[in-house]
Amino acid sequence: MVDVTTTPCWYILHTYAGYESMVKDNLERLIENNNLQAMIFDVKIPMEQTIEEKNGKRKIVERKLLPCYVFIKMIYSNQLWYWVTNTRGVTGFVGPQGRPIPLKEAEIRKMRLEERVVEGEFAVGDKVSVDAGPLEGFEGIITELNDISQKAKINIQMFGRNTDVEVEYIQIKKIEG
Repeated sequence: MVDVTTTPCWYILHTYAGYESMVKDNLERLIENNNLQAMIFDVKIPMEQTIEEKNGKRKIVERKLLPCYVFIKMIYSNQLWYWVTNTRGVTGFVGPQGRPIPLKEAEIRKMRLEERVVEGEFAVGDKVSVDAGPLEGFEGIITELNDISQKAKINIQMFGRNTDVEVEYIQIKKIEG
């Protein structure tokens, strides 16, 4: 279990609809004005790029992945809870009775709040073992690598058949020999 009073964790804030950017700006101002850089480390609004067609023209548009939510990385304290929840536009933290619950590592990765870069010296044809996730314990050969998404496609033997599966770099380890 992570000690939230000493370790920075990601939390979710609920905001009024359309107030996400204003909340982010207000929180950044709060951090600056009260010298809270050692307590609040990051404030993000997860965005995605989509292609919209208007009047026959295609255009790339940034849209909020989760409208009405802002993510904040901070070391939790009652004083910070008070300041953050009293920020204009914030309705409260997501959690029981408005008390925040830190996000799990898998949730952070899924929301792309932090980019974890694994320096993997992998190449197509390398033999690897899966050390984490649902395929833990399987071994296979790398058939494809994607450095941008940090994923590898490996061929494993499952139920007596060769099967291609996609795993993240951090889930695999190269087998020497």
